[in-house]
Amino acid sequence: MLRIAIIDDERLARQAMRQLLAAHPELQVVGEADSKKQALAMLDREKPDAIFLDIQMPGTDGFSILQAQDPAPKVVFVTAHAEHAARAFEIEAVDYLLKPVRPERFAMAVRRIEAACHSSDQPSQPAGYSTSDRICLRTPQRTIIAPVTALCALEADGDFTRITVREAPPVMICQSLSTYEKSLPSPPFVRLDRSLIVNIDQIARTERKSRDNASLILKGIPTTISLGRTAQQRLREHLP
Repeated sequence: MLRIAIIDDERLARQAMRQLLAAHPELQVVGEADSKKQALAMLDREKPDAIFLDIQMPGTDGFSILQAQDPAPKVVFVTAHAEHAARAFEIEAVDYLLKPVRPERFAMAVRRIEAACHSSDQPSQPAGYSTSDRICLRTPQRTIIAPVTALCALEADGDFTRITVREAPPVMICQSLSTYEKSLPSPPFVRLDRSLIVNIDQIARTERKSRDNASLILKGIPTTISLGRTAQQRLREHLP
């Protein structure tokens, strides 16, 4: 059983979080706090495995509370403000929930907490995503927070994956294509060959040049992707 704490200055928000947690007996609430002072004392006393943490609080914010912990517990930020998502994922938050939190979305966060707590010694991997979720793509130069459905194509490039995102430049991520194959929902994401995954909902059209060569045109993406015979066949199997 994992030990969980709730930190939020709003009593009703803490109550709502407890109601959501009631459906998950594998998590035990060991403490609550509504201020930085209370939070630091409680965290020092209880040392929970993970915390559900609000961001905007009177006189402080969730980031300063987390920075005071060494080592810090796993954290799921729970907030009404979407603009802090990039910073949250930069400090490796397990998840980022927007209020009001739906039970099915909360259940996904719980699965991510369990995976993070039980695999702390393993290399980090993208969590499992649904089509209603958002994904964080981090490189040393920039961080992209985008809906999962905005990912158009993923192409293997050695140990990296080149990800084409709608309305953004492609980004190179140090994760294998197989890792994303396991974490992205299928459909709409389909692996067409050993080096390519496409979001079939983002396909504009294909242009067949020969039996062994075709071009894949994605919505709003100026470059095309070359498809061999095997990829064309698999694509036909998944298109309406």
